[in-house]
Amino acid sequence: MEPIITHFTDNDLYTFTCQYYILKTYPRAEVEYTFFDRNHQQYPKGFDKLLREQLDHMAEVTITDEEVEFMKTRCIYLPLWYFTFLRGYRFRPGEVTVSQDEEGYLDIKVRGKWFSAIMWEMPILSCISELMHGLRGDFERYDAAREEAKARAKTERIFGSGLVLGDMGTRRRFSFAHHEMVVRVMKEVADSRPWPGKFTGTSNVWLAMKYDCVPLGTMSHQLISFEENVSGVFECNFNVMKKFSDVYDGDNGIYLYDCFGDEVFFSNLSKRMAMMYKGLRVDSGDEFEQTEKIIAKYKSLGIDPATKQVCYSNGLDIDKAVEIHNFVAGRVQDSYGVGTHLTCDVDNADPMNIVVKLTRGRITELREWHDCVKLSCNLGKTLGNPEKCAYLTKLLGKSI
Repeated sequence: MEPIITHFTDNDLYTFTCQYYILKTYPRAEVEYTFFDRNHQQYPKGFDKLLREQLDHMAEVTITDEEVEFMKTRCIYLPLWYFTFLRGYRFRPGEVTVSQDEEGYLDIKVRGKWFSAIMWEMPILSCISELMHGLRGDFERYDAAREEAKARAKTERIFGSGLVLGDMGTRRRFSFAHHEMVVRVMKEVADSRPWPGKFTGTSNVWLAMKYDCVPLGTMSHQLISFEENVSGVFECNFNVMKKFSDVYDGDNGIYLYDCFGDEVFFSNLSKRMAMMYKGLRVDSGDEFEQTEKIIAKYKSLGIDPATKQVCYSNGLDIDKAVEIHNFVAGRVQDSYGVGTHLTCDVDNADPMNIVVKLTRGRITELREWHDCVKLSCNLGKTLGNPEKCAYLTKLLGKSI
């Protein structure tokens, strides 16, 4: 089978920004990631072998001069030595184990040095999604002209509604080709005339390069999940905020705050950190409730909420994004990151609901392993060792 991933930067920007953070803060850390299918999908017999073949192809994928030059130009917060590192980076398929039981359930784990293993999340997810859509016969039913017309109409509605919005759909896309079409259409529509809204770019670095867009992304939950084992659940957010801002000297200032719910974050968000960061990302919970909490917290710190950005990214469709935008009504600078609803909203095709999450870690090869978990503001997004999740939930005074 032909390789699905053929470009090194066919990956989300936060993979690279988090990788650099790891190299600077925990260069000896070792981790384990685990694949989760939230729909408990049973995969066709032999699927593990098809995925294994795709992952083995990754050993041949290296960064090109064109990709390096683009990132140097667009990602000025990354130092030049980091691109020397990327030139030498090689995917090691041996870091990934894939198996499938008799009922068809997949067991996938990634183990290795954190700075290396982090590169596998997007390739694993996008390969699984594209393979499954192919096996289901979705490609045979795919009507390219109809899907492009649908993407164009959707994009016109997005920008006509005043939404400031970007693509974040790499991980659960229908296919690479469909994803590329969506980004191309969004860019064409955005450039076609002035709109009330704005196309902010795409999280996919290669597509951002091809279509001259801004690559989007700052950080992921895994940084906070790992830090919890270093500094505890009550201080991990503060310490990640401080370390991240030190690493990036104030750049990449959108903080993803909900790894252990909102209360523990807001309880120790200092004015210094609130001022230092450009804004916050809402990735779980009720968006209207979270908006009010964010506004109230900024006001309590003597900060005008209208000067801060809030990025909404919790499995949104366009109707929900428009509803949130109208509710916000300029009280914060609202923006939106939409994934599956852009890159897998295909007729007669059901999107996957899959993730790869950090589940174990240790700060050096000489230290003990600890479970890494994520609680979120949505119970459906809670992942990791159930006993530890229950313990932390009780400690934080919440109920599962």
